[in-house]
Amino acid sequence: MNAALERGNAELALSVFYAMRATFDQGLGEDGASIDRWRWSRPDVGVYTLLVHGLAASLRVSDALSVIDIICQVGVSPGVEQVPFGKVVRCPSCMIAVAVAQPQDGVQIVSCATCRYKYELVSGDIISIESEEISMDIPAWKRGLRFLNLTKQTMPAAVHSVVVQTPAGVARTHRFATETATLPAQAGERVTMALAAPSNVYREVGPFKFSPKAPNFYPGEPMCLTNHKDGRESLLLRAPAKDGNSSLYNPSVLFPLLAVLAAGDAASGFIDPSLPQLLSVGAVASLTVGATLNVLVFPQLNRLPQRSVDATAIKQQLLSQYAVLQSRIRDLKEAAEKEVWMLARMCQLENKIYAVGEPSYRARKSRVKRVREGLEISLRGRIELIESYARISSMIEIEVELESDVLAAEAASNVESVAEQIQQIMEIEKLEEKWKLQAEANDEAERLLSSQPIAAEQD
Repeated sequence: MNAALERGNAELALSVFYAMRATFDQGLGEDGASIDRWRWSRPDVGVYTLLVHGLAASLRVSDALSVIDIICQVGVSPGVEQVPFGKVVRCPSCMIAVAVAQPQDGVQIVSCATCRYKYELVSGDIISIESEEISMDIPAWKRGLRFLNLTKQTMPAAVHSVVVQTPAGVARTHRFATETATLPAQAGERVTMALAAPSNVYREVGPFKFSPKAPNFYPGEPMCLTNHKDGRESLLLRAPAKDGNSSLYNPSVLFPLLAVLAAGDAASGFIDPSLPQLLSVGAVASLTVGATLNVLVFPQLNRLPQRSVDATAIKQQLLSQYAVLQSRIRDLKEAAEKEVWMLARMCQLENKIYAVGEPSYRARKSRVKRVREGLEISLRGRIELIESYARISSMIEIEVELESDVLAAEAASNVESVAEQIQQIMEIEKLEEKWKLQAEANDEAERLLSSQPIAAEQD
């Protein structure tokens, strides 16, 4: 590979790299016996660094960037990955990773171990979207209520009606509002809608049925939208009623209601002077009891039992670590891509200086060479961090896939046992310790790398 790059044959170097990446262990025959078969070794950090440096020196920037994109994913496929891990979706209440929306997923019910509520996730492509911007002129009576803290509802800026079609072909319409007029997604993009638990999802406790949905939300109400294309997560607001006059705080509703109550209060005074006071005390007591039940009692009763979400907590912890690692990989990837462009420009400057052949450029040539060497060292450090983070991410993907797909298949064939579950949990705990130690070492290396100013950036 090095010889091919030195001779300007980047195509051969890339071909060897793809062959190395597609190599995996197939050295066992049908009878389980080992078969001696020559194969390429798997690429490591040295191979990645050599290829990126060589492609940048050959001014093949797009190829160098594609190699960096490959480093971010540990796999054996030389082409486009058609079986991705999926998109991590957060809980709309806690904003903690709660599930993975894979390409084949449509509708799924998930539980959050932190808030202990259930949510419905609808994943699919947007086939149509209609948006209407709401006038920002807030009526005086609404401004007064917000000033008196009687209502803390965020005023929406736009109302959207989105039709999402799942991979199974089922289309559902979701109507919601957003705080800004910016569209959270566009037609044709894949999204995941996080909704409050529907009414047919409940928990039976004796003769009672409790709905494990988030408080202050209607069943099936949209709460959050995750865009799979750019990773944006948009918290959604409740869409206002189409007539716009159903609010209790509306003067056209509030004033007649107060007039009726006052008239009834005065009429009851003629019957019994103490009756208005009793009615007022009863009304206040009823409102107080109702508010206490709705705010304190019912939300606690609707929560899932802690023991039922213990297994989910392990998966959520893994997904949270995965989300952090993916965020760091994205940041390192952006920095590495900038350094690839800068390295290619330095190599191009060296080529121009060599082509001009003027002795007066010798000092500048040594300066450019010094900057290029600094960029190569910095780029190698970032590639090492990306490769290390990608390896840990793949380990988490394996554990999550084993917990969901493999265990589900085993449960269907009645093979799973309690001992295997305990052993798996112990293995996950051991792996988490290794991940923490490796992540701490990567963080320290990243801090050292960022603390050293790059000479190229200064120049």
